[in-house]
Amino acid sequence: MLLTLVGLLAAGAVPPSSSAEASTAAAIARVQKIDPKIHAVLAIDPTAMEQARKLDAQQGPKGPLFGLPVLIKDNIETDGPLPTTAGSLALAHNVTHRDAPLVARLRSSGAVILGKTNLSEWANIRASNSISGWSGVGGLTHNPYALDRSACGSSSGSGAAVAAGEVSAAIGTETDGSITCPSSLNGIVGLKPTVGLVSRHGVIPISHSQDTPGPMAKDVRTAALLLSAIAGSDPADPATADADAHKVDYTAALRPDALRGVRIGVMRFAAGFSKPTDVVFEKALAVLRAQGAILVEIDSFKDRDKIGPAEGLVLNTELRTDLNAYLASTPATVRTRTLADVIAFDRTDPREMALFGQDTFEQAEATKGLDDPAYKAARALSLQIARGGIDAMLADNHVVALVAPTMPPAWKNDAVNGDQGGGSGPADLAAVAGYPHLTVPMGDVKGMPVGLSFVGPAWSEATLLALGYSYEQAAAIHQQPTFPASIEGTPPVAALLTPAGTAR
Repeated sequence: MLLTLVGLLAAGAVPPSSSAEASTAAAIARVQKIDPKIHAVLAIDPTAMEQARKLDAQQGPKGPLFGLPVLIKDNIETDGPLPTTAGSLALAHNVTHRDAPLVARLRSSGAVILGKTNLSEWANIRASNSISGWSGVGGLTHNPYALDRSACGSSSGSGAAVAAGEVSAAIGTETDGSITCPSSLNGIVGLKPTVGLVSRHGVIPISHSQDTPGPMAKDVRTAALLLSAIAGSDPADPATADADAHKVDYTAALRPDALRGVRIGVMRFAAGFSKPTDVVFEKALAVLRAQGAILVEIDSFKDRDKIGPAEGLVLNTELRTDLNAYLASTPATVRTRTLADVIAFDRTDPREMALFGQDTFEQAEATKGLDDPAYKAARALSLQIARGGIDAMLADNHVVALVAPTMPPAWKNDAVNGDQGGGSGPADLAAVAGYPHLTVPMGDVKGMPVGLSFVGPAWSEATLLALGYSYEQAAAIHQQPTFPASIEGTPPVAALLTPAGTAR
């Protein structure tokens, strides 16, 4: 069945019979009304309405995403007049006039590229004490569930824009947690695909071992539609050589009863963010059981503490090599041609370094390249622990997927100390392994969303989406943001913070 605008746009925002032009105009109006509260969108593409009119004028069958406005994270190239900045003022003039292959695939499926979203600058790789959701270009993206709390990162704007109802679909990128964390904290669906399912060509890189774009959406079906559009092999990205062999219609297996009789591993070692989060997690597990899933407890993961240091060396080494290659391909208007140039630019720009530094960039610049034995050993070790560990959990427990809480509720933004919350949940394991990781809304802690993660082996996106869809339909979580200044200022929390004597 052809799915166009029906069920894809924010509920009630556009009638099912609307044209692409009408849906695009409505989305632009929502961005103009809502975005000043959250700073999720860097720019509306000035060609968006023209794109929509051309779609309406086309004869013959419509694409599966016909007329769907999609926002693109601003480390992904799009054709047209907008620059691709990664949030950095160093790339303010990076107008490439080319579509990343994934963007071209969206267009060919009938989507309208609505604009670019803010992100944690350089996809959160510049500094160890950064503020998630902040960039020199876009400032700070706010969580629509509480404006003083983090939207996480690095796909902050994509997550917040979908949560706020500006659009129902966006594209993010992940190296380690950058799709799943903002999806969880903003109460939406996010999928980090298998590395190599979606082309990274035209995406400002961190790591060829771990980078991948992926869908962020208001529900599982929309995420599946987006993935069906963007997945596939690309000669410009050798990692995608096997993608066409594994790509399927990711909506085909979405059934309410997909959990029935399925064995799922419960990663207790990846839980424990907080007692309130654990309470919500137990409710989610009860939903899985009620839908017929067979849950298997998994209490430990060997050598997990060794992944972080090894992954750090891998990312820093690949960042220098991969980013230098990308910068060399940018237009002549971009003066920063190497990572060293970017470091020098930041040191002289008053805005870039005002809130935090660039120690990770400096560590990356000091690495010794892809032939360094230490780098090779670190990659082998981290891959062995993460991929080998996930494979062992799946095989030893005879389960098809693994679940855990994605993240704790959003922490407060802190311009003094940088990010003061977080944790990795299962994100680091899936990221280092290159395996898919889906998060769906699980509930909330005092109004702040938390997500439920599904992790599986390589190329298991169809299975994870099916399981996530079955859970989504049964859990029926329909939380909507109200853009409060803080959770502490909302009833009933505000009343609890008032002395009892004054409340009478």
